[in-house]
Amino acid sequence: MADRALTATELAEWLGGDLDNALDAVEVPAWLVDSRGAIRWANRKAIDIFGLPEGRQIMDAVGGESRGRAGAELTGAVLGTKPVINFTATVLDKQGNRIAAEVHAAALKGGGRVVGVFGLTNLGDPLPETQLSDLTPRQFEVLQLLARGHSTDQIAGELHLSKKTVRNHVRGVLRALGVHSRLEAIVEARRQGLIE
Repeated sequence: MADRALTATELAEWLGGDLDNALDAVEVPAWLVDSRGAIRWANRKAIDIFGLPEGRQIMDAVGGESRGRAGAELTGAVLGTKPVINFTATVLDKQGNRIAAEVHAAALKGGGRVVGVFGLTNLGDPLPETQLSDLTPRQFEVLQLLARGHSTDQIAGELHLSKKTVRNHVRGVLRALGVHSRLEAIVEARRQGLIE
């Protein structure tokens, strides 16, 4: 072997294996997008669930309530300000059903610049369609972060909002769910199946 650590591609070739076929067979949706967010490759699982054809925009598979967050995260990866991203989102399968998901991705570099993003999507449970009618997409994002134990300051930092705006969204969440506290909001949202 060489004096340096081999890359995954080099090691697979050295072992005589095919990394492309291995990635295609992984039972987790995997995808590769270019710097404009167009899908350039998706494994079989991603195609089976999302119907992600080459050239389609990755954001087409993101639910409206998660578009702001997902767009900001993917933009950060493409610009190189966030070389690794991990966030929760609502994704849409090819029938339009909403599914809770964790997205894990990393910037793909070539020639010293970011040329795309490689990612994996861990899928959770399907979400009920009718429950979100009273929440705006941003309020739903705030609710998800509240459920993860985030403070007003943390939510403001993560969503790039002012603390005042976050507090306004929290009030909107409380009003929409008919509750009086953040804890009650989380309990009610879980009861309705809005969050895990």
